[in-house]
Amino acid sequence: MRDCDAHRWMHPETILVATDLSDLDHLMPFAIEQACHASARILLLHVLSTAAGFTADASGMPYYDIAGAIDIAKQTMHPWCEAAARRGVRCDSLVHEGHPTQQIAAAVRQFHADRVLVGTKSRSKLGKLLLGSVAEQVLRSVYLPVITVGPEAHLPVDSGEDRVVLHATTLRETSRPSAALACLAAMTKKEKLLLLHVLPSISEMERKGMPAAMRSSAMLELRILAAQIGADCCAAVEPVVAHGNPAIEILALADERRANLIVLGATQGSALENLARDRTVYRVLAHARCPVLTLREPQAMPEDVAAVAMGAHR
Repeated sequence: MRDCDAHRWMHPETILVATDLSDLDHLMPFAIEQACHASARILLLHVLSTAAGFTADASGMPYYDIAGAIDIAKQTMHPWCEAAARRGVRCDSLVHEGHPTQQIAAAVRQFHADRVLVGTKSRSKLGKLLLGSVAEQVLRSVYLPVITVGPEAHLPVDSGEDRVVLHATTLRETSRPSAALACLAAMTKKEKLLLLHVLPSISEMERKGMPAAMRSSAMLELRILAAQIGADCCAAVEPVVAHGNPAIEILALADERRANLIVLGATQGSALENLARDRTVYRVLAHARCPVLTLREPQAMPEDVAAVAMGAHR
């Protein structure tokens, strides 16, 4: 991660908000707060699929009315642009037609977006998060922070209590840029960074014959990482080692310490694919009471999306 990347990501000039229109009430309060804090502008983007442009005439015959669909989308987004303007934030709305992920990536390149906000669909009765193919593909295909606002996320109430940024790390080498970004986020927010690594439960470690020294080894690695990134960004960093289910421990610590932001570290190969093996990402997104930031590393990205990702650079 280059220093210029880190600076523009933490002090964005343009925040791209990708909306399906049904999530505006949930996404835009976060977008406006972030834009106010960074003196950034908001680019509110809705991608219109071909199916959305179909309507029916008086006889019930379907016909393609793209102009009508665009007009409805703009009318739906307009009140939120006005709400942003009342807070002193410039907000421009755009309606594009085509494949959502491709159009979002194209907008990132065209408008030099420094951050992307996306929402998720609501959880089902079974408690599973429907991340949606668009949000998941965006997470996988752009090299800049993607902040996902889950169904339980809410703006913090200023109670005067100290808050933190929580970074969950695998302690692999490729997760270090994400740790550095989390540290910069904590510095920008003037908050402490909690650096969390989750080991298997003690009973599971005993059952699998894993050495008990793994905890002290993990803590040592965390302290080294904390010293390295803390020195670079001058933020207070607290290492934490926990045992148990990663998603449960991440969410529990985030609630206990009143996290304003959760940052999920990347791993080698596909960051999200590796974490999703036990549905960690999806469970965190489904239940987190704050936004979740994910940064994909370029070396961890498939070749077919690397060009799209690098195209986001200025």
